[in-house]
Amino acid sequence: MLYDNYAMLTKRELLIRLVKLLKENNLVEGVRYVPAEMRPLGQKNVSCCVHKDRYILRHKIISILGFDLPSDVDVDLVPLSYYAQKSLENKNTKENILSVVHEACNACMQSQYFITNMCRGCEARPCMMNCPKGAISFKGGKAQISQEDCVACGLCQQVCPYHAIIYTPVPCEEACPVKAISKQPDGREFIDKDKCIYCGKCMQACPYGAIMERSKIIDVHKCISSPDKKITAIVAPAIYGQFDASPAQILAAIKKIGFDDVIEVALGAEDTSRNESAELEERMAEGQPFMTTSCCPAYTGWVEKHAPMLKPFVSETRSPMVYAARRVKAADPDMEVVFIGPCLAKRHEGDSVPEVNYVMSFEELGAFMIAYGIEVKKDGEGAELNPEVTKYGRGYAMAGGVRNAIVAAVGDKYTTINIEGLDKKNAAMLKAMAKKPVAQFVEVMACEGGCVNGPCSLAPLTLAKRQMKKALTE
Repeated sequence: MLYDNYAMLTKRELLIRLVKLLKENNLVEGVRYVPAEMRPLGQKNVSCCVHKDRYILRHKIISILGFDLPSDVDVDLVPLSYYAQKSLENKNTKENILSVVHEACNACMQSQYFITNMCRGCEARPCMMNCPKGAISFKGGKAQISQEDCVACGLCQQVCPYHAIIYTPVPCEEACPVKAISKQPDGREFIDKDKCIYCGKCMQACPYGAIMERSKIIDVHKCISSPDKKITAIVAPAIYGQFDASPAQILAAIKKIGFDDVIEVALGAEDTSRNESAELEERMAEGQPFMTTSCCPAYTGWVEKHAPMLKPFVSETRSPMVYAARRVKAADPDMEVVFIGPCLAKRHEGDSVPEVNYVMSFEELGAFMIAYGIEVKKDGEGAELNPEVTKYGRGYAMAGGVRNAIVAAVGDKYTTINIEGLDKKNAAMLKAMAKKPVAQFVEVMACEGGCVNGPCSLAPLTLAKRQMKKALTE
């Protein structure tokens, strides 16, 4: 779940500063000053010293610019201007959507259980009696755990009457639902792209902001600035939960960044609803026990990599992003299309479909708006909403929205449920459905609350939900 924190604010400040430099046509020269400007001498340090703070910011900038740093590269020997120039020339070499900025990763200790000073050395000693590996002993009237023998089963914590035993997780590993991130011998984390479903939970969980995603701000800026190119923004419905403004105002404000047109992805959601409802009817008529949605790329990626038994039951209907992009390309094949949304997995989906040229996050959109001095309520005038888009299309942004759209299309003759959040419990339930389905139509969203709570959102979930409900009634 999205919570405000200083690591998140650092990332957003970096994005804003880089977009400002792009707008001023001063990225190559100005980027080298960013670490010193953000961490000036005399300011309280985040890490051990100002030099370490600046060093970490350098690595984060390089990651945003689209580069992975090999372990044998000394970043001090390569100026930031070099990476900025290469990125402007589209010679950035980073292939992975997510990467760990090693200098920012604080090498968290391996997940362990510890005895705190709350231990009373009680006579019952249930922690010792119930430990299956004999890892707990008593010394000086207090319990202690042998980390060499502990298998982290957690039984001692469960039975302690004083709650004196705590669990210290590695936040990113604990958040990952598919065990795609793990500690290497040097103590840093590594993301296995063969397991990763790009849900973004590790990125949200890291308290050091050490997990960064590949950015497309330079590509989008170049396209906006080029007189020879046309570019349309297709914006996810979850955008209406990010700003305290009307949908029309938000779309108009986005267009003022320099886009030739702004289209609601909710228009593509209407296509998804039509096609998916027809597919559901067809599958039910054929006797298939159930069908799940396919619009969440983190979920479909999870099925592909971790739950192949569910593949026959996943809808073949494309996502609203794809249908919206197809509409734009059908009207003008030369138009560049940038999807703007809250979802990290959309970067991966966007790389795999020819209709989408770039994928930008809401965080990057926010950076553009601040850098360009755009105020949504003040500058967002003149846009008109497409009458083809209904509340059901825009409702895709929230958990249960796809389910509502399908029920509106086919009626209530099928049993339906929606699952929000790809945690371990929901993953196990989904896998069990392959043998024992609990409903005929199953909506699955990887993020709790739906897309409004995506890992690249701007607004906390409670606020986003409130603003989305208001937008759906306007």
